[in-house]
Amino acid sequence: MTKPNILNMSGEVIAILPAGMFKVKLENGHDIMGHLSGKIRKNHIKILINDRVDVEISTYDVTKGRIVYRYK
Repeated sequence: MTKPNILNMSGEVIAILPAGMFKVKLENGHDIMGHLSGKIRKNHIKILINDRVDVEISTYDVTKGRIVYRYK
């Protein structure tokens, strides 16, 4: 079951920033700032430039999101 007011989008990591932040280019061409979800941090999943990821974006602030999945 999905949460209300959450957009799920796919994108590609284009930059790695300090403090666990990433710049992600979405499929629709927009750039957002993304941080890692708790499960990705807990399982020590590494995210590199050009990785395909799924991002959850709040409808209240569409410039920030949470990276929830990294494709293999």
